[in-house]
Amino acid sequence: MDYSVGQVAGFAGTTVRTLHHYDDIGLLEPGGRSHAGHRRYNDADLDRLQQILFYRELGFPLDEVAALLDDPDADPRAHLRRQHELLTARIEKLRKMAEAVEHAMEAHKMGIDLTPEEKFEVFGDFDPDRYEGEVQERWGGTDAYRQSRQRAASYTKEDWLRIQREYDEITRRFVALREAGEPADSPAAMDAAEEHRLWISRSHYACGYEMHTCLGEMYVADERFTRNIDKAGQGLAAYLKDAILANAARHRA
Repeated sequence: MDYSVGQVAGFAGTTVRTLHHYDDIGLLEPGGRSHAGHRRYNDADLDRLQQILFYRELGFPLDEVAALLDDPDADPRAHLRRQHELLTARIEKLRKMAEAVEHAMEAHKMGIDLTPEEKFEVFGDFDPDRYEGEVQERWGGTDAYRQSRQRAASYTKEDWLRIQREYDEITRRFVALREAGEPADSPAAMDAAEEHRLWISRSHYACGYEMHTCLGEMYVADERFTRNIDKAGQGLAAYLKDAILANAARHRA
């Protein structure tokens, strides 16, 4: 069996443009071509793509992925063992950090001194007080919560409207990139992710790359965040998460 680039993109949950890029840089060259010159991928190509996507999900830069996969001394089982170890370590790390970041985007809204009418004008149908008990229980002793609450208490209605406008502009930027077919690990998408991280740091609390990565994971793990983000476009939360992970990997590199 062989498959077109469009079929493979659908199988893998990636984009045709990303597959073209992998071919151009020699990371994933299709095993064949049609009579018309179109890319055709075989089962071995799909196995390699799976390995690439595993390593990308773990934050490896493309050049490191290529070096790992093209190592003549490594066998497929060694790759799987390494990926299992890395994923297990990430799961444990995320489990430990989850209580510290799970509701960071909600916690900053505590202490807002707005009338109900003003809250609706700023936040729409989202009630910033709705999660107060949950946030205090899980976040009350963290530096991020204290910093967020201090800032929130000092903001005026105009400040919140400005913060919301900035967030909406970043969201529109991500929507435009995704609709244009930009891969989540493209420079443009990573730049947008960096602006998102800086917006959090400016508006709410200091957000380093590690915390930003955890927030990205939360955007797809917590259906409340996924549903809210995806209001701007189905699949946007996953795209945002991938861009955040790619940007963090770029920073490490």
